Amino acid sequence: MVDGYRRQSPLAHLHLEARATNDPTENEVGVEMGERPLLGMINLRAQKSNPVFSRAITKVLGSELPTDVNTVSGMIDGIYTLCLGPDEWLIVTPSNKEQKLYNELIEALEQLHTSINLVGESRTVIRLSGLHARSVLAKGCSVDLHPRVFKPGQCAQTILARSDITLHHVADEAKTNDATYDIIVFRSFAEYVWTWLEDAAREYGIRVVIHPS
Repeated sequence: MVDGYRRQSPLAHLHLEARATNDPTENEVGVEMGERPLLGMINLRAQKSNPVFSRAITKVLGSELPTDVNTVSGMIDGIYTLCLGPDEWLIVTPSNKEQKLYNELIEALEQLHTSINLVGESRTVIRLSGLHARSVLAKGCSVDLHPRVFKPGQCAQTILARSDITLHHVADEAKTNDATYDIIVFRSFAEYVWTWLEDAAREYGIRVVIHPS
């Protein structure tokens, strides 16, 4: 909730919970899809070379910001940060936690030249995982997804099926070759991207899963 307003998942009308309940669980599937709904997101811009900024941000987040572009740091089940550019980061928080963190950032950085904006209402996250998750993304994304090139803990702003996204490689399972990706997409394109992913994954078998908000 932000300032008393509770936002709704942009994919709520697709009734994913009902689909997840009715999808067969005993069949082998190559791809699992689910929305990570209502995550908080804060866009931060600042000069990372400023030592005052580094100390202040580390105190608020409890960890240092990633300094290499296209890398990610933090706890995926808690607060984590994607480095989008030399002076730009996207901080992701659990549901309804972004306002408190936003206020803390404003207070801690008020004397510095920064830009801090709540952007969670304009985006959602689709998680894609499984043996063929990489193959599905490769059908519409130009990023080299080979695990030696695009590794867990990396991210990239790119295009998927003509839609702007931020792609985050969350994890790999070496023994099974499973991969997990988070696709951060604008709300206005969320249904389109979800539908495209379903169509691209159909040949491998799909299961809808529910992730906690």
